[in-house]
Amino acid sequence: MQDIHAMLSQLRRPPLLVRAARIAADDYRREAHLPALLGQAVPARHGAAALALMEHETEIDRLRRDRAATYSSLRHVRILSALIGEARLLETRGQG
Repeated sequence: MQDIHAMLSQLRRPPLLVRAARIAADDYRREAHLPALLGQAVPARHGAAALALMEHETEIDRLRRDRAATYSSLRHVRILSALIGEARLLETRGQG
């Protein structure tokens, strides 16, 4: 299985979306943001949280590509920023 950093590097998203997510990731706080994004308790491990976020991001990107009325660019930025934040935490704390 690929690591989170490899998975992130393979994502191809619009530059403006990625730029906004990187900026938002600077203010990422997992205890405050994850429950609202995942709809569940905060996973103890950063890797588990990142994988759950990756699943949500894949789905929301499908909505974007399909130009679905239910697509929310704000939610997409929030999910991507949380994914970036979790990857950063995983890197600095070394938790899988």
